[in-house]
Amino acid sequence: MGLAGRGVPVLPLRAGKVPFGNCATCRDNACGGRPNMKVPGSCRCPLVCHAWAAATTDPAVLTGRPWAPVWEQTQAVAYHPGGAGLTVVDLDNAQAVEWARETLPVTRTVPTPRGEHWIYRGTMRSVNAVRPDVDIKSSMSYARWLGPGTGTMTGLPDIVRALAVKERITPRPRPHPVVVPARAGAGDCPHRVPAYLDRGIAMAEQRITQATSAVHATVYRTFLAVLSAHGRCGCLTDTHIMRLFTAAQTKGESARHCTDAWTNALARLGL
Repeated sequence: MGLAGRGVPVLPLRAGKVPFGNCATCRDNACGGRPNMKVPGSCRCPLVCHAWAAATTDPAVLTGRPWAPVWEQTQAVAYHPGGAGLTVVDLDNAQAVEWARETLPVTRTVPTPRGEHWIYRGTMRSVNAVRPDVDIKSSMSYARWLGPGTGTMTGLPDIVRALAVKERITPRPRPHPVVVPARAGAGDCPHRVPAYLDRGIAMAEQRITQATSAVHATVYRTFLAVLSAHGRCGCLTDTHIMRLFTAAQTKGESARHCTDAWTNALARLGL
């Protein structure tokens, strides 16, 4: 209630630091969503549904009967930074903290179990993995409440806003080089002809970015097809692999999912 009284929308988290799941009525956004979710509909569900969009400062909701049993199961408290006019730069380890100290303007900091939260006044879109082990949490996101922190909170700097822009056009993180064996006695590889290989990679990118469903499966099948055609001759370079990973990430795949799909495809082909 103290946070809510200061205008910070809060919500409970269950085990694993994740929001409580939607009720049957709201599952898969069947209800149309909360009014602040930027989707059609005006769900009035009294339960703790819709993750960050459930965060509220309304004492009647926070202490009312529908939420009361939930608080008894709560493992942690989260808040919606964007709803409070804030942006959190989530630094997930010591290396990320060191980068922030060398790069970002000083502001209020909050220790976390593995790193720090740097909190600025102002809102922006939320983006994960803008660089290794650095997430931005603001609009349409939530952050765990770990205390008020120390230091004077400052305005959201352009350098943090630029991280989100850079993230959209730069692959993240850089895939590890994949070494594949050359074909013994095959002579010059025909795939090294730039037009042939580039056309194949472009078709693979298009197949991924045009997927409207089953993105995980599409990414894996596409990686498998590329490696089937080009994986044994050693013609794939880091640049080609990064293009494929970037296409997958534009569809919402994480770097870990990309790496797993690539590794599984290699194993399937015995490479």
